[in-house]
Amino acid sequence: MKFLSDLFPVILFFIAYKMYDFYVATVVIIVATLAQVGYNWIRHHKVEKMHLVTLLLVLLFGGLTLYLQDPLFLKWKPTVVNWLFAIVFVGSHFIGNRPLVERMMSKSVALPAPVWSRLNVAWALFFIAMGAVNLYVAFNFSEAAWVNFKLFGMMGMTFLFIILQAFYLARYISETEQKTTPEES
Repeated sequence: MKFLSDLFPVILFFIAYKMYDFYVATVVIIVATLAQVGYNWIRHHKVEKMHLVTLLLVLLFGGLTLYLQDPLFLKWKPTVVNWLFAIVFVGSHFIGNRPLVERMMSKSVALPAPVWSRLNVAWALFFIAMGAVNLYVAFNFSEAAWVNFKLFGMMGMTFLFIILQAFYLARYISETEQKTTPEES
């Protein structure tokens, strides 16, 4: 459910684009992102950092898109967001005692330290690739193709990466379970 609520502004952007045009869709994504952050604040009295960063970038790039009447600004936003995430994942190797992915997932999964590091690097590379692919599509395909890619392509790439990550982690998780099972007997 959280994944769908995170996609809420993008889905509304897609619908508005299909019904009207890029500029109406830009207004819609700005309003939807503001509503998403406002709802989370009212409901939970907190807002995730990712949502705040996304809001700031939507306001900046969406505002520039509307003010200058140039869709290219909003097309850059996914790249900037993904590359910021990559920087955070890489930076987590140097700040603190554990990589970011370990901080996020260690309550659910027990893995050896080198695996956490490799997984963290994989996420950073994934975000770098997502940003690069977004720019490639934005500059080499039509606006309509980019809008479709923004919703379906990026979501598909994310699902594929998560599935590949699950296969990679499966061997370590089963090794961990095998090591702990005999002790419990």
